[in-house]
Amino acid sequence: MSRGTKIVATIGPASSDLPTLTRMLAAGVDVVRLNFSHGSGEAQIERARLVRQAAADCGVEVAIMADLQGPKIRVGKFENGKVQLEKGGKFILDADWGSRGELGNEERVGLDYKLLPRDLHAGDVLLLNDGLIVLVVDRVAGNAIHTTVRIGGELSNNKGINRLGGGLTAPALTSKDMEDIRTAMQFQADYLAVSFPKCATDMEMARQLANIAGEPFGHKPMLIAKIERAEAIPALQEILDASDGIMVARGDLAVEVGNAAVPALQKRMIKMARAANKLTITATQMMESMVFNAVPTRAEVSDVANAVLDGTDAVMTSAETATGRYPVETVEMMAAICVEAEKSEECKLDADFLNLRFTRIDQSIALGALFTAHHLPVKAIVALTQSGSTALWMSRHQIDTPIFALTPSVATQRKASLFRNVRTFWLEQGSDTEHVLKAAQDLMIANGVVNQGDMIVVTWGEPMGQSGGTNAIKIIKVGQYD
Repeated sequence: MSRGTKIVATIGPASSDLPTLTRMLAAGVDVVRLNFSHGSGEAQIERARLVRQAAADCGVEVAIMADLQGPKIRVGKFENGKVQLEKGGKFILDADWGSRGELGNEERVGLDYKLLPRDLHAGDVLLLNDGLIVLVVDRVAGNAIHTTVRIGGELSNNKGINRLGGGLTAPALTSKDMEDIRTAMQFQADYLAVSFPKCATDMEMARQLANIAGEPFGHKPMLIAKIERAEAIPALQEILDASDGIMVARGDLAVEVGNAAVPALQKRMIKMARAANKLTITATQMMESMVFNAVPTRAEVSDVANAVLDGTDAVMTSAETATGRYPVETVEMMAAICVEAEKSEECKLDADFLNLRFTRIDQSIALGALFTAHHLPVKAIVALTQSGSTALWMSRHQIDTPIFALTPSVATQRKASLFRNVRTFWLEQGSDTEHVLKAAQDLMIANGVVNQGDMIVVTWGEPMGQSGGTNAIKIIKVGQYD
């Protein structure tokens, strides 16, 4: 494996055709994100079908992530599609405006979240269009929010609204999200990304809904909490405990807490997630200039590289591959940056083990495999796994040795495609341990991972072929089963 950091790519109008999607997967996409903020349920089902077809054409398994819209609070529509707000001017956000079909104008506009007025008081600061426009609340009169424009500019239809410092009470899961969860389970989305969670309860509710919707298909997705509300920061540990991973969603988060606070929060979140054996995705504007340009800026290159050095499992594209002019080139460039950044990483495995207390046999075996590979000339670590948990635990620690998850489950293959430094192969696993170990050895040789005489570390669970915790480890010299 030349690249350990994974790439999550959003698909949209620029990339929802089979030839482009196939080229993107060949360029290095590991997880495809379907943004449920855009497009109907039928359109998402068709895109998921295309992803599976493209993956089959490329001979790979990739994960599909269904990203819920969440309670995006937006202004309504304008008579002319947009207005120009001038600094010092007055502007009204009116929850009642539009109830009889009225469109916005230079004086006021409607709201899609009708309860916004109850959350606001005089002096509150509202940030519109990702913070490009700033309004200060003068007073709230009934359902009308009277404001003064602090920073003006062009405001167009359906732009988002945030409150500086957070504090809006909109629930994390809307009725649309609940319907979208049912849609995502129809095509067995491997990951479900929940927007704007504020606490563990939001994630627990999403998991319950997803598990119920997935039950007819025998499917349970892994859940990613998108950290984009100020209230989520003090509740980060409980959200992590209720999730399988987090997304450092730097757009709305930066609007609520301020741009300057985000880099340090990114590092803190990734560190906390890895310590909790959870996944991390770093997102938002990573290669934004490639929406229009064939090459990224130096700052964007550094941004992606720093996320890799922070230890993120994956870096993500949004508009760059959904609507941009260069979706394939964006993936190629992002992959190249990841490879170069990983070359400079320091392996501090021994330090990771200091003061660690092992409470489970399977976790002890996983860490024992890492320790062995770190101190012996091991070419690869091989985890024979049903669920992928052993490979996930291994991937939480930085090591130069690649990790391979061999599993009889296609669903596990797809989910593990997000794990940093883990590559998957399908391998049937019967009850004969020696037969399976030989098959694993032969599979690694056939895929060019190892050669005769190389050393590999293999972990598995006894009895072989049954779902359960990993409890065995063996050092194999390739060729001993010939």
